[in-house]
Amino acid sequence: SVAAIRRLARKGGVKRISKLTYSDVRYALTQYLRGIIQDAVLFAEHGRRYTLTSMDVILALNRKGKMLYGYDYYTPEQL
Repeated sequence: SVAAIRRLARKGGVKRISKLTYSDVRYALTQYLRGIIQDAVLFAEHGRRYTLTSMDVILALNRKGKMLYGYDYYTPEQL
C-alpha cells in the first residue's frame, strides 16, 4: 500500500515521494521478493519439504548476496 511504501521510505531517510514513484517501487519490491521466494521454494523442494523455513529464506538471501543479521547460518558440517 501507499502507506507501507511511505513508511519504508521514511525509515530510509526519504522526506518526500512523488505520486508516480509508488507504482515503480511496488513493482521493484514485487520482483525482488518474487526472486527471493522462488529461491526459498527451491531450497524447500530440495529438502523434500512443503513448508518454507527461515533457513530456506536465509539461504535464498545468501544466494542473492544479501546477509540477514540476527539468524545463525550453519553448514551441515557444523551440525
